[in-house]
Amino acid sequence: MQVKNALNQAFYFDLKVKTTTFVFNFLYNMKLDFKDRTVQLIAVIIVMALGLGVAAYFVFTKDKQITEMQGQFAIDKQELEDEYESISMQYEGFKFSVENDSLLYKLENEQAKVQRLMEELRVTKATDQAEIRRLKDELSTLRKILKSYVQQIDSLHRLNEELKADNVQINKKMQETTRTLNVVSQEKKQLTEKVSLAAKLVATNVSIKAVDGRGRTQKRLRRSEQFLISFTISRNITAEPGERIIYARIMQPDGSVLTKNPNNLFPFENKEIAYSSMRIIEYGGEETGVALYYDIDEFLMPGTFKVDIFADGSHIGTSTLQMED
Repeated sequence: MQVKNALNQAFYFDLKVKTTTFVFNFLYNMKLDFKDRTVQLIAVIIVMALGLGVAAYFVFTKDKQITEMQGQFAIDKQELEDEYESISMQYEGFKFSVENDSLLYKLENEQAKVQRLMEELRVTKATDQAEIRRLKDELSTLRKILKSYVQQIDSLHRLNEELKADNVQINKKMQETTRTLNVVSQEKKQLTEKVSLAAKLVATNVSIKAVDGRGRTQKRLRRSEQFLISFTISRNITAEPGERIIYARIMQPDGSVLTKNPNNLFPFENKEIAYSSMRIIEYGGEETGVALYYDIDEFLMPGTFKVDIFADGSHIGTSTLQMED
């Protein structure tokens, strides 16, 4: 409004000077005769009226131009504010997509700068074209800075996507490798079990009988002095040759195990169990006959006696015997 008033005052002064000069020149050129001044004054009045009309037209036109300029200044300022707001919103959006703390800190600083300039623009009058131009220059700089950050963020996003794709491939390969290792491990385990099973000793023709002092077989406990356990270890070329400890475990009709010493124990299926008799043999892979004895020193109840044979931590044979009193 101040600009408009100043422009109007300058224009009116200029128009006044020009109109006065025009009338003076007109009167001088006509060599005014004051004796016949009635007609001449009318002419002057008409000329002055025409001059004032022209002046009024120019004033109206100038006022319209000034109003249009002020309206355009307001529009330009609003557009500038919208552009600042747009840049600020873009920085705000980066907070939800950027995970790099260092870059996020820089973006927050730039957003604070944008908001400060927005506040300066808000309090600046639309007619203050010098300040508006400065803020436009600042906006141009902000756009360049924003463009550089957009490029950085796009580059980071592409790198993250590539890393994610690489991780997917690596995880996939690791899973495939793990599955392969599991398969190999399972196959190895199965093969080991097969080898162990193939190498396992087997006792055949297992028998248990009671004998007297002369080695004669007895059916009555009162006449018996020993239990004789005999069997044959089958031929097995996959079994490792060497010494073997053979255990015989005789179970009475009541389920208790015959043993001479409570410390006579051997390992079987992750625990220690009692044995009745043991013997060390030399096994070379061929059929080998084995005999073990148990002296009958205790009172025994008649019934069914059972003998189990063990070697290399495995149960390799069994047999039963029915005895009378």
